[in-house]
Amino acid sequence: MRESPAERILVIKLSALGDFIQALGPMAAIRKHHKNAHITLMTTKGFQSFAQKSGYFDDIIIDERPKTFNIGSWIRLRSTLINGNYNRVYDLQNNDRTALYFKLFPKAKRPEWVGTAKGASHENNAPERIAGHAFDGHAMTLKLAGIDNVHVDSMKWINDDIGMFNLKTPYILFVPGSAPQHPQKRWPKEKYGAIANLLSAENYQIVLLGTDAERDVTGEIKELCPAALDLTGQTSLFQIINLAHGASGALGNDTGPMHMIGPTGCPSLVLFSGHSTPERHAPKGDNVKTMQADNISELETDAVYNDLLPMLRNQAAPYIPYKQ
Repeated sequence: MRESPAERILVIKLSALGDFIQALGPMAAIRKHHKNAHITLMTTKGFQSFAQKSGYFDDIIIDERPKTFNIGSWIRLRSTLINGNYNRVYDLQNNDRTALYFKLFPKAKRPEWVGTAKGASHENNAPERIAGHAFDGHAMTLKLAGIDNVHVDSMKWINDDIGMFNLKTPYILFVPGSAPQHPQKRWPKEKYGAIANLLSAENYQIVLLGTDAERDVTGEIKELCPAALDLTGQTSLFQIINLAHGASGALGNDTGPMHMIGPTGCPSLVLFSGHSTPERHAPKGDNVKTMQADNISELETDAVYNDLLPMLRNQAAPYIPYKQ
């Protein structure tokens, strides 16, 4: 714990996974800017462990997201905010809920507020803020508060054990699934299987990632490419990031794990359908490339392979096993 902090800072970031990952760079910049401050994060329970591992925060508040008519919960939340005695709030969520949190502070005790809430001391509702990527919008808003040099966080501070996975180098991560409600984001598994075999012939180990709900996809790719290592349902979020740190590359759809892999610097090719916009929704990272077709199945196997292979050959990341 830092002694006698000159400031008390609150950062708000509630959801979702990809957005939280993209907010880590801005969070790191806030920590660097307020070196001696006591910084608290308000988030939801699912992101508590990410926040703890990052080391950017002295305290974490779990937002229970009170329902509209749960008066007692709103009173407790208001007391928590006021009693925090914050000098400044950085709102990295910027939605109707956090605009309401701004109003929970009485005007006499309202801290400086960096975000989109109407009446905030550092209000940013410029059209440019939402014209592009969320990360860029955060950087634009933080600049109003004197914070420059916001960078993508490569999450080198994550070092979870991946030694049990029997990896062989070089290896490539495949993320061929998507949330069940978005099947239109899935490139055909047969095409993933074809590329898996092409890369296996180049002596790359294919590592299949996915949740239990995506076993139908990863299982068929494994049948098409028996040499692939199928880790479906076996990896934590932190292990996915650690796998990315040692991978030669990654190929996947526009889905959560690719938003964790891209920022690590792992060369990542992300396949988009017409249902989202790469300019606004692609993972952030120094080695991220995208391909898009309105109907994602129309992306040709040869075209994807020919875009991916040069990215892999420019990367020679060795696999370094985790050690206690």
